[in-house]
Amino acid sequence: MNRTCDLGFGLPPACRLGLATRGNTHLDPNDIYYAIERGVNYLNWCGHVDGLSQAIRGMGKQRDRVIVAWQIQSGTADAARRELDKALSELATDRIDLVTLYYVESEREWISLASEGGAYEALAEAKKAGQIRMIGLTSHQRSMAARIVSGDIPPPADRLDSDRPLDALMLRYNAAHRGAERDVFPTTDEIRLPVIVYTCLRWGALMESTPSDPSGYIPPRAPEWYRYALANPSVSIALMAPDGRAELDENLSLLDDWRDPTPAEMDTMQRHGDRVYKTAGSFP
Repeated sequence: MNRTCDLGFGLPPACRLGLATRGNTHLDPNDIYYAIERGVNYLNWCGHVDGLSQAIRGMGKQRDRVIVAWQIQSGTADAARRELDKALSELATDRIDLVTLYYVESEREWISLASEGGAYEALAEAKKAGQIRMIGLTSHQRSMAARIVSGDIPPPADRLDSDRPLDALMLRYNAAHRGAERDVFPTTDEIRLPVIVYTCLRWGALMESTPSDPSGYIPPRAPEWYRYALANPSVSIALMAPDGRAELDENLSLLDDWRDPTPAEMDTMQRHGDRVYKTAGSFP
């Protein structure tokens, strides 16, 4: 299991265990610096003022040690320019390394974003200006996302700045929700597109028991579920979003035991993922 991946675009090798905030987690700047010293250098900011944004603001010349990702929510070019300027100001940086269009859930929405006057226009301009390095997409619609990155769902002519419309994809992937293995990874593997995955714990449900667990079964803790996601070579980075130093410390223990799961461990985790999928509520 590789420990780092190369995202290209002049970025440093990325630790495949990334750190995210999501607005309802509590990490202070010292927690962020601690994670960086442990080797984590892919930081996904939620867009709200928090310990991660404060840490990036305080990095100064150390900013080049890390890769900063952020999701943009604007639909139009003008709104996206304002939102990007605000984010750059909040982070006190001259660039954000990966900006993903956030939760694009329909073909119509993608075509609107990539049309003249859409948010993609502003991101393409910012990429040419060096304010961002990569343009990505976040979506729950796996098959649609795969068709977009492969060019099967083209936007209006001349709206994109290259043959490949996107530089990265962000998707949900965990032992309970493995549809990306069928719907996305064959496409992203073929075109060598980085995939960043989130919800690796299935909102914590993978660490909980189900009514159909075998007698005496104890679900693994968080590091093992990140290990599960990272064992898939189609996954570039798996994002953790710990709530506080204790959870962060537990997650970082994976860095001290960096290895593939054994075949038996993989089988056991997949079986538990199947039970969670059946019992922990619905999303596909």
